[in-house]
Amino acid sequence: MSGRALGFSPGATCFSSSRWAKNRTPRSPGHPHCSFLGRGRVRGVELRVAKLKDEAKVPTRAHDGDAGLDLYACEAAHLGPGERWSVGTGVALEIPEGHAGLVVPRSGLARDHGIALVNSPGLIDSGYRGEVRVLLLNTDPADTFRIAPGDRIAQLVISPIALADPVEVEALAESARGDGGFGSSGR
Repeated sequence: MSGRALGFSPGATCFSSSRWAKNRTPRSPGHPHCSFLGRGRVRGVELRVAKLKDEAKVPTRAHDGDAGLDLYACEAAHLGPGERWSVGTGVALEIPEGHAGLVVPRSGLARDHGIALVNSPGLIDSGYRGEVRVLLLNTDPADTFRIAPGDRIAQLVISPIALADPVEVEALAESARGDGGFGSSGR
């Protein structure tokens, strides 16, 4: 997806500030937290990975340009029908400040075996330095799913975040949707 499609114009400038309206300091295009570059290209960020166990596998990208990095099991597990299991990856991450790690399901495991994530997406804050564990759920009504060390079990997406500063107010601004929630837009 191009930067323009995401709401950025070619050559857009990144700004450093958690308070967008008060202190807008332009960053150079090479700044580590400036992910979008002009002409629709997205620049990568360095993701430091520590192997906590010798047999652990560092996350990998299947194809150039893929958004997700594959996460690998570092231990065996078996999930009976309807069971959930916390599977260790044997790695810890240093997610760059201003970013978050999102652990999301692998579509092939969902399609072929009914394997989902209990808390999808799982959120990894930039300050967390413990082992990345994946909470898997077997939604298949009959078959047990077995995991061996080295199996790909989920994907990791690193995403820039906005650090929201909650401000209590008496009332919220009106909107066309109002308080319409689940199912309010019809089928």
